[in-house]
Amino acid sequence: MKKLIFVAASAAFMLACTHVEKPKTMSEQLLDRLTALQSKGYMYGHEDDPFYGLTWDGDTMPGIDKSDVFDVVGDYPAVMGFDLGGIEKGDAKNLDSVSFDRIRTEIIKHHERGGIITISWHPRNPVTGGTAWDVSDSTVVNQILHNDSVRAIFATWMSRVGDFLKSLKTADGTPVPVIFRPWHENNGSWFWWGQKLCTDEEYLGLWNTLQDYLNGEGLDNLLWSYSPNLDGNVDEQSFLKRYPGNDRVSLIGDDAYQWGKEEDFVKQLHADLTFLSDFAKRNGKLFALTECGFKNIPDSTWWTRVLKPILDQYPISYFLTWRNYNGEDKVEYFAPDPSQESAADFKKLYEAENTLFLKDIQ
Repeated sequence: MKKLIFVAASAAFMLACTHVEKPKTMSEQLLDRLTALQSKGYMYGHEDDPFYGLTWDGDTMPGIDKSDVFDVVGDYPAVMGFDLGGIEKGDAKNLDSVSFDRIRTEIIKHHERGGIITISWHPRNPVTGGTAWDVSDSTVVNQILHNDSVRAIFATWMSRVGDFLKSLKTADGTPVPVIFRPWHENNGSWFWWGQKLCTDEEYLGLWNTLQDYLNGEGLDNLLWSYSPNLDGNVDEQSFLKRYPGNDRVSLIGDDAYQWGKEEDFVKQLHADLTFLSDFAKRNGKLFALTECGFKNIPDSTWWTRVLKPILDQYPISYFLTWRNYNGEDKVEYFAPDPSQESAADFKKLYEAENTLFLKDIQ
């Protein structure tokens, strides 16, 4: 009997020893990295950082690693944001006239530097043919879900998004991990997927349709981010109406810009971040200020006098300011270059121990 017991125990031990833990996906590894980095502080991010600035255009400087942020502080943003608007139509360039080949190159380059990548998507309107901001038809999401012809168009669009995301690989074939942030600012009504343009059920159907497709394509390098816009009156009941669910979201974001009075922005941002930090903690999620800024930064002390004291109070993963652009049609920037009046204050932000740029996370 003792011999039988010993043999059985030995067999069980060998089975236990042969169990191999399943390797973590790229998105799980990215989640672990973001979680670990929070012990150091919060990261700074910038949209379209290497493409253009206040006085330059990257298309005229091939091969030059130009960046307004780098020119001010001598370091790149820890996080770089990119957008796929236009990929759905098979265009060679995105909605900001940056070629998708260049976007792919810069994504891989920043990943290989040790940086973090986040990608949004401003798709055109598949019913009217207009831009993402064309809200002239309030049935677009419904038709994507229920109209066979529109559904077929959207299926092609998803395929093109998936093909681009699959192409984000290093030279040895390793996929680049990406924070993927579709259908953002949905509690506003300026995009065709916004609050007044579809029901809560339709919005969730749109989210699930894209996520299920990309997951089915084996894109396990995507960390999914859900990011409504600045509200100031958010509560759990209203938030949950369009929240895709804990099984579908890893990072919760807030898109928050100062468009009006400083005191209104401060009050609203505190309210949003108070709610989101609590919700994220209770649901085991990361959260971030996924878009933010003060257009053309008219306040020379805005970075350390207004924004940083707010962010210091919450365990955010990162904050990302929108792009710098100086074109014939407009001048629009959300990060300084060396000539901008807030550059000195931005350097103070950079020098703070808890603000993380690229060198801090390499």
